[in-house]
Amino acid sequence: MANKEMTERIVEVMKYPERIRNIATSSHVHHGKTTLTDNLMAGAGMIAEEMSGKAMVTWFDPEERKRELTVYGANVSMVHEFEENDYLINLVDTPGHVDFGGDVTRAMRAVDGTIVLIDPVEGIMPQTETVLRQALREYVKPVLFINKVDRFIRELKLTPEQMMKRFEEVIRDVNIYIQKYAPEEYKQKWLVNVLDGSVAFGSAYRKWAISIPYLKKTGMTFKEVIDLTIQEKEDELVKKAPMHRVVLDMIVRHLPNPIQAQKYRIPKIWKGDLESGVGKDMLMCNADGTLAMIITKMVPDPHVGFVATGRIFSGKIFKGKDVFLITQNKQQKLQQVVVYKGIQRIPVDEIPAGNVVGIVGISDAFTGETVTDVGKTIEPFEEIKHLFEPVVTKSIEPKNPMELPKLVETLKRLGREDPTMVVKINEETGEYLVSGLGELHLEIKVEHKLRDLGIDVEMSKPIVVYRETVFDKSPEVDGKSPNKHNKITLEIEPLEEGVYQGMINGDLPSEGEIKRKNIELFQKFKSCGLDYDEAKSIIIMHNKSVLLDMTKGVQFLNEVIEMIKDAFKDVMDDGPLAREPCTKLKVKLLDTELHEDPVHRGEGQIRPAVRWGIRQAMLIAGAQLLEPRQIIRIDIPNELIGESIREVENRRGQVLDMKEERGASVITAKIPVSEMFGFDATLKSATSGRGFYSLIETSFERVPKDLFEETVRSIRKRKGLPEDIPQPEV
Repeated sequence: MANKEMTERIVEVMKYPERIRNIATSSHVHHGKTTLTDNLMAGAGMIAEEMSGKAMVTWFDPEERKRELTVYGANVSMVHEFEENDYLINLVDTPGHVDFGGDVTRAMRAVDGTIVLIDPVEGIMPQTETVLRQALREYVKPVLFINKVDRFIRELKLTPEQMMKRFEEVIRDVNIYIQKYAPEEYKQKWLVNVLDGSVAFGSAYRKWAISIPYLKKTGMTFKEVIDLTIQEKEDELVKKAPMHRVVLDMIVRHLPNPIQAQKYRIPKIWKGDLESGVGKDMLMCNADGTLAMIITKMVPDPHVGFVATGRIFSGKIFKGKDVFLITQNKQQKLQQVVVYKGIQRIPVDEIPAGNVVGIVGISDAFTGETVTDVGKTIEPFEEIKHLFEPVVTKSIEPKNPMELPKLVETLKRLGREDPTMVVKINEETGEYLVSGLGELHLEIKVEHKLRDLGIDVEMSKPIVVYRETVFDKSPEVDGKSPNKHNKITLEIEPLEEGVYQGMINGDLPSEGEIKRKNIELFQKFKSCGLDYDEAKSIIIMHNKSVLLDMTKGVQFLNEVIEMIKDAFKDVMDDGPLAREPCTKLKVKLLDTELHEDPVHRGEGQIRPAVRWGIRQAMLIAGAQLLEPRQIIRIDIPNELIGESIREVENRRGQVLDMKEERGASVITAKIPVSEMFGFDATLKSATSGRGFYSLIETSFERVPKDLFEETVRSIRKRKGLPEDIPQPEV
């Protein structure tokens, strides 16, 4: 009955976007997101109060409970009463481990606000910075919850003055990152402030929380909180300062509703005409307008295929509605529309704009898909771009060849479920390659999934995926078609560093075609260091590389340009040195001589000519390998600093910084990913389990000269290619 009442309240409130808050939890791993979510659900009457912090309702995969960490983002909708009005809170509980950061990125597209959790004993950790970057890049406003305050009181026995000093440091550090990563117009407006209540303190596990406005409103004091904790009277403290009340009040008061948020978020995440009908509908969050929705998650379900999660920015959806998938160019019928209660889906009749929803019936969609009304064509939403690229790869083969079709189908499904995982078939060797953000990513989301499905596979040791590029400009190179009737003239040079960094940061697109004159985008490229005339000539981007059409009045070019684009993408996926992906390249199409008869300039003639030309230009320009390197933070006791530095140096690592924080040492180091395998276990062994590391950043850097030939040969050997390093043929 309670559930039914809650469902009725959800259905009632979802019609009023001014009383909706779409939010996500975000923090470093083990800083308390799932425990907080449990607490909020208990406060809303959705689970028994005594089970909050223990039920971990949003952990629906056995691996999550076994490892005690969130792997899959999970949605919960709940109603909170604030100032005599019901408010709908659509919350996404996100992972904190860096290997599952793709779920955080996707969640941030669906929400307008985030509650950042920090353990003040550990302070700001690398993943705290990463999730803040992800949120602010999507124009998602933060509030702060300083969790595990009971540890200060019980374990560290800090004085109130010492606690306040530590809180001030945490708030200052969070605000430094907000000023660093927030959009220019919100660098000051979005700062968190203890006085206005956009900062709360408490213990998700102990179920209490306070904020300055709440203390003033109730007459409680911080000393009273400390005394009740020391006296182990936390049941009394929970009654006086229930966590769900303080935190949900903060969310309602300080995070925006969809009407407010869409006014500034839509211009950021959608590049269509804001003056068009659908543009105005989205800016106003108009439930009676054209449907505009983005899919942010696809979850397989044994009974219905896939369940999609999406955010509706305008229009509405209902059971039986026909919708159109823009990118897939397909029409599909919605079989069911639902709101979430963790693992449970609650069917409802209709869901209007401003909500985060579940949908059954669009199994052909994928993450990032734009959905609209049948008969409408709208500009798709901007690509959902993760901060880090997959850097660890494993080859995978079924032990039983008869299970190959089942393996292929499962890998495709896993790739749709998690787009940060890349599945690639190596046609030359017949092996299947799966790339992920880290060893744990592949272990949980591939190995365990396949085992659960009864597919017995052989997986290789981790493989590092390198990148191929050039550091010098090539001369003009003529690529001739196999029949010698067509000639494609190209040259290659390194892409400007500012443009490359803009693509990495998400300020510039790194994938897709430019199909129309986009003056604003050309200006962006120019501001990042690309010549404006060259910017206007970009026709396609792939793997952070660009193809420019610099030709003038070439006959028949429009009939072969799609083949040229495809060939460019072929080489960017498969470079000349070791068939590794290419990056940071500027490929210029300078001229073409094409046979007048279409029969002689088909795909079998043009694509090989372009591929050969690009690869030759790269070899002449001295193609080089880039290896992925990770910048990591190592936390260790002071007396073990020597062992940790030795471990870094033994792996071709470089110590970038060393400092002391609260009686422990923090080392910042850069290590090649090829040397990182097993590092966690070795570090724990060398420090008797007292040292741990976390990822700060991943970058690609030139392979050292003395390792270049050996590395290229080993990759070619693994792929079954001739081991000799390719040389230019011209």
